[in-house]
Amino acid sequence: MNIINLAQIAVSVTLITLVLLQQGGSGLGSTFGQEGGAYATKRGAQKKIFSATIVFGALLIILALINLFQ
Repeated sequence: MNIINLAQIAVSVTLITLVLLQQGGSGLGSTFGQEGGAYATKRGAQKKIFSATIVFGALLIILALINLFQ
């Protein structure tokens, strides 16, 4: 395994963790059409997790493209 593969694994595990942390407010009821509550803006840690998810998602795409063209 080269360094790109290891970096992809680390970034993907981090991305999965960040996505699961965002799912805290939505339960199983939202799957079947129930309302999740009032709309609220992201603040504090929730906003940082959201931003980190975007960054790690972009990083995973970049690493995949680098791995593809190696």
